[in-house]
Amino acid sequence: MPDDIGPAAIPTEPLRCTTSDGVRLEAEIRRPANPSGAVVLAHPHPQQGGSMRSLVTSELFRLLPERGLMALRFNFRGVEGSEGTYGEGLDEAHDIVAAIDEIEHGLPSGVPVVLAGWSFGADVSLSVLDDRLRGWFLIASPLRVLPEAAFVAAQDPRPKVFAIPENDEFRKPDSLRAYTSSWRSVTVHTIPGAGHYLVGKTGKVADLLVDFVASVA
Repeated sequence: MPDDIGPAAIPTEPLRCTTSDGVRLEAEIRRPANPSGAVVLAHPHPQQGGSMRSLVTSELFRLLPERGLMALRFNFRGVEGSEGTYGEGLDEAHDIVAAIDEIEHGLPSGVPVVLAGWSFGADVSLSVLDDRLRGWFLIASPLRVLPEAAFVAAQDPRPKVFAIPENDEFRKPDSLRAYTSSWRSVTVHTIPGAGHYLVGKTGKVADLLVDFVASVA
């Protein structure tokens, strides 16, 4: 499905983000007029076919700008047009910070920035602490890409909202609630009837994310 539909469509702009270790990443951004928030989208596992064009990431990139949120999606290192090689989920934290750097360019002062990752992207997002973030939105997070000690956001006071499919193949809602029971500022939403790939349920995820950004504005 094309990103730009109809005469009032918000254009997709190609970008290059450069990481602190010198890797240039392929990225795209959509900028609505007077955005109420900004969202960095982190995609699923690079070694399992994940890219910024994967289903949930693509649908959020399509839907969020039409609801007033600036959205940036990017390819982790070694994926499609991004330089570098797979970094075991560790080096990819630098990629997320580079994306945050880029989305801040031209963003009006006070507009909240949220990090939203799906699957692998959710786990890597939890390894990123950045003062510019208002919170984390974690979609179908398996909580197994990295060791538990790497999830440095766990004890951060800023909010962490999980959107977990009821029938997720990798981490079901009750298991995730148990795993994060000692974490700070956690909310878990179950997506009824959904599996890990959230087919037919991306609109519900978008609704939750839009509400989350509004809550931290």
